Amino acid sequence: MLLDDWGRIGEVARLKSESSSRIQERILILDFGSQYTQVIARRVREAHVFSEIVPHTISVGEVLSLRPRGIILSGGPASVYAPRAPKMDRGIFHLGIPILGICYGMQLLVKEFGGEVARGTRREYGRGILRRRRASALLGGLPKNLEIWNSHGDRVTRLPKGFESVATTENSPYAVVRRENIYGLQFHPEVSHTPRGKEILANFLHKICGCQGSWTMGSFVRRSIQEIRQQVGPHRVILGLSGGVDSSVAAALLAKAIGRQLYCIFVDNGLLRKGEAESVRRIFGRHMNLHLTIVDARNQFLRRLKGVADPERKRKIIGYEFIKVFEKAAQRVGRGAKFLGQGTLYPDVIESVPIAGNPAALIKSHHNVGGLPKRMKLGLVEPLRQLFKDEVREVGRVLGLPKEMVWRQPFPGPGLAVRCLGAIDEKKLSILREADAIVVEEMKQAGWYYRIWQSFAVLLPCRSVGVMGDERTYDNAIAIRAVESKDGMTADWVRLPGDLLGRISNRICNEVKGINRVVLDVSSKPPATIEWE
Repeated sequence: MLLDDWGRIGEVARLKSESSSRIQERILILDFGSQYTQVIARRVREAHVFSEIVPHTISVGEVLSLRPRGIILSGGPASVYAPRAPKMDRGIFHLGIPILGICYGMQLLVKEFGGEVARGTRREYGRGILRRRRASALLGGLPKNLEIWNSHGDRVTRLPKGFESVATTENSPYAVVRRENIYGLQFHPEVSHTPRGKEILANFLHKICGCQGSWTMGSFVRRSIQEIRQQVGPHRVILGLSGGVDSSVAAALLAKAIGRQLYCIFVDNGLLRKGEAESVRRIFGRHMNLHLTIVDARNQFLRRLKGVADPERKRKIIGYEFIKVFEKAAQRVGRGAKFLGQGTLYPDVIESVPIAGNPAALIKSHHNVGGLPKRMKLGLVEPLRQLFKDEVREVGRVLGLPKEMVWRQPFPGPGLAVRCLGAIDEKKLSILREADAIVVEEMKQAGWYYRIWQSFAVLLPCRSVGVMGDERTYDNAIAIRAVESKDGMTADWVRLPGDLLGRISNRICNEVKGINRVVLDVSSKPPATIEWE
């Protein structure tokens, strides 16, 4: 099998094979469809404890095989009394493992233990004040009154036997509840709107679960090197190298583990940024001394994409053609290879494949997640699969990669195809390539490039009237997209200085033939995505 079970229903199957020595401290997060589930995972990791999101349908046996120090039940949009409300294996409540239920997670555990949950007389949303009524390890070291963030309609109206109320809000007499090492929170400690929420979660991790906080990127690198060597043995690994942060760090980590057993293939699909192929050859072929093969497949990709406007079709065609080209190159340069290396990240997995039983929907396809054919018959090595983008950058720093590589802004797998809206051709790509190069150059010169998550140009599928000199023009428009994010799951548009935007606009209009208008994208994620397609 090429892909593990997480590609379809979660990572449980693959994680079951991990020994307890790999990750000494693990927190499982059962996902009930909350928009904040990934935020919970991040907050736990920020406390130097490894967290893993798993389907809420996980069984008792699977939980035991993973040996977690604690379990967090996420929030969710459903009511616990709804006909198809997501449920969990009740046996998990009786394993003796510390549990923290958040919002829906709290209501679920209260109901399962025999308490009552009802629709609130008024919805509790936004800022609230938490008032502690009795001592608790969960709120240890915190003031009696705390600012918190609520987002719920239902509320607990009667506690099960053995539970006690620890804290209240104006509308919730049971805002924090506990029974032994099982806790429930009606509010969201993971969001930034709960200023002391990190401390609440830290109390759960350290004081209740007994975690020491030993999970760091340095320890991750050391464990990963050992695991890669054990998995690969004496065999070759082939890696699709794009030159972006993810594949670059994956290549560096694999090279650290297995050296010249690694064979890198760079596919020039005609959808790359200006000077991309030359940069990859210089950095990886010459300076890092890796086995590197560059395949010129520009004509093949553009021929298959001719006339295709639908963004999902474009992504799938690019993914399919990539595999065809990669397979052919692998047969030639990676003869005898037993493994395929990839720079897949956690957000790629989360956005690409809905978790079984989770109401969360697929956002977009990633050609390296769920799209690789079984006929390749290669074992899969994805050393970064459990990491968010900022964690990958930290791995790169630990490995000693240069700043310009580690802090390079993300670039999508389908390349400029998802920044050139509608059907694409070489002329449109050339226009976009030149405009994007200007954006990058000006952002770097102004000191903004490394300060933000992403900044790039988008070629819009429309033309507008302009005036250049004494002549009327009817040319294309470029949109400038600049966003700030921590992990790509959410993002906000960046308020760039007006003089910088003015220079970018003037240069694009003056230097890029076919452009007479530049606009600014001021949309956040959500509701928009970072990329336009």
